[in-house]
Amino acid sequence: LFRSYTAGMDDWQAPAKPGRQREAARNDTRILQAAREVFIADPDAPIAAVAVRAGVGIGALYRRYGSKDTLLRQLSRDGLTRYIDLVEDALADSQDPAAAFARFMQEAVIADTHSLTLHLAGRFTPTEDLWRDGDRAAELTAALLARTQAAGALRPEITVGDLTMIFEQLAAVSVGDAVRTTQLRQRYLTLFLAALRPAPDAVPLPGPPPAWHEMSARFALKG
Repeated sequence: LFRSYTAGMDDWQAPAKPGRQREAARNDTRILQAAREVFIADPDAPIAAVAVRAGVGIGALYRRYGSKDTLLRQLSRDGLTRYIDLVEDALADSQDPAAAFARFMQEAVIADTHSLTLHLAGRFTPTEDLWRDGDRAAELTAALLARTQAAGALRPEITVGDLTMIFEQLAAVSVGDAVRTTQLRQRYLTLFLAALRPAPDAVPLPGPPPAWHEMSARFALKG
């Protein structure tokens, strides 16, 4: 009995202390923020560059994220979660559909979740949970568009794919200074919002909107 009890002692670990848990959480936050900055600037950067930017040891990074692929998936997962939260908040605002839609657009641009798609699509292998989150995001966005269109505050031909492309165009605006980048993105968002409103003299949009296969094909691994 004693031997069977002591046999597993080498594998036993004491429960993490609250202080260690807090430190692990802080490390994880630093790693994810650093990974976002590193990979948006250079999608081909090595994972070691993330450890340097985060100020953590490479061992600590690998214990949390065993590969660059895993780390990129987590960035994508976090981005989708943030975007879904924003759409749900907009749908929960039943006061003024037009104002709720405009606030959603502004907050989504500030959150900058589409920079991840713009720079990282095709750099990692999406998992089923990511596809499900993507479907959820599309469904919620479609509901928000339909409500805004029913209120007469959005051109009727605008689709989820159109909105995705608009967000990615705004995410591409970058001048190397964070404050100026934010100002410019909001400047051009204001132009987009004006163009998205229905008007008697609105020019018909040429061609069909982006199709699902065109959007999803971008996530096929490159190279």
